[in-house]
Amino acid sequence: MRFVGPTGDLKKTPLYLLYFTLLYFTRRGRGRAKERRREMKAPLCLNRLRRRHNISISSYLLTVSFITFATVLYFEFEDFTCLLLLRRPLTAARHLRLSNNINNETEKMHLPFTIQTTTTTTNNACDIFAGRWVYDESARPFYAEQHCPYIQPQLTCQAHRHPDTAYQHWRWQPHACSLPSFNATLMWEMLRGKRMMYVGDSLNRGQFVSMVCLLHRVLPDNAKSWETFNGDSLTVFTAKEYNASIEFYWAPFLVESNSDNAVIHRITDRIVRAGSINKHAKHWKGVDILVFNTYLWWMTGQKMKILRGSFESEMRDITEMETEDAYRLALGRLVRWLEKNVDPDRTRVFFATMSPSHGRSEDWGGEAGGNCYNQTGPIEDASYWGPSTSKSMMRVLKEVFSASKTVPITVLNITQLSEYRKDAHTQIYKKQWNPLTPEQLANPRSYADCVHWCLPGLQDTWNEVLYAKLFFP
Repeated sequence: MRFVGPTGDLKKTPLYLLYFTLLYFTRRGRGRAKERRREMKAPLCLNRLRRRHNISISSYLLTVSFITFATVLYFEFEDFTCLLLLRRPLTAARHLRLSNNINNETEKMHLPFTIQTTTTTTNNACDIFAGRWVYDESARPFYAEQHCPYIQPQLTCQAHRHPDTAYQHWRWQPHACSLPSFNATLMWEMLRGKRMMYVGDSLNRGQFVSMVCLLHRVLPDNAKSWETFNGDSLTVFTAKEYNASIEFYWAPFLVESNSDNAVIHRITDRIVRAGSINKHAKHWKGVDILVFNTYLWWMTGQKMKILRGSFESEMRDITEMETEDAYRLALGRLVRWLEKNVDPDRTRVFFATMSPSHGRSEDWGGEAGGNCYNQTGPIEDASYWGPSTSKSMMRVLKEVFSASKTVPITVLNITQLSEYRKDAHTQIYKKQWNPLTPEQLANPRSYADCVHWCLPGLQDTWNEVLYAKLFFP
């Protein structure tokens, strides 16, 4: 049997080592006849010594060849290693190891889902939340509004006669790197056999719907389902062939409140039961990826009302508390629940920061009396931070989460990149739940929604950064 050696780039691969291993044992076979003839002529003690020596060398070479082959395979084929790891539960430790292995070799092999550097800055130093918006009609949007039937009518801006699609074509570009390309199939592989749940208010529900729109396209119609439970508090999208689900649970304060009805919750006199989280949290147990948010509902402009006791009790003990203190109380309760009920080796926990609103165009140098209505492009001032986003609340968030001892909480800092997008709100191009008055029709600014976002649009970018953090913690 004759082997032809590898040529070209194959010499740089483990096949080259395999070739020499096979060649060695083939030549060993050819020489066995000569060895036997010599053994017949040699003394018995010398024959035994030779056999023992040959067996020792053969075993040693075989072991060294196998170890070398496996080592080179691991370091030269990180993408193969990555796909194998995705079949196992992705703990934080494995995420970090995988990230380091891939990022250290990006100059040699640019995988479609790696974070690519654009400067001499190392990947580990790249802040994907610091960057700028780039208009890119060739790469955005990821999907067409009419091709995602799961978008609620209050977010379907094109169906409600938005005059242009420019807001869909902006791509987030970090300063020192590029976000990994969103790969729906790879994401489903990560989610195989798992549950992913968004928990929070309508803004988090928008991000949930965005993720469904990004992922449902690769699934056959008969392999997916959309269901609601518990009075619409829980919405579940299921991918049957992956035995995976993406879910949304309505809990605008995360803790129990008088706004917990997923349909009827427009209550001006908001009351939270800050110490009680189990009513909601029982639905989060066993989830593999949790994405929380809570902010907008706290910003009433007044002190928060805190209930001591039960909503069912006839005698209610209600006290008032500064918003930051009430926020700290609720987030602290969330952290304690996570530390008691979540296994960090199984579950990844994320928290999306404040989603800004754009209710006064004077804040970014626009005309007096204006808001997000008729805005057609992002704010260009890189230092812009609007008054709708409380820095004191952001400090509370950082303070509470940094105190978590056992469960890592990855903060998705979507605030600054969203501050620039005054053009991406639904404005007046949405379903109106109440008939508009003649006065409103005469002044569209008066009823423009400058809180929620059109889909496709900005919230797809929120999921891009979530995707990046899932694969590269």
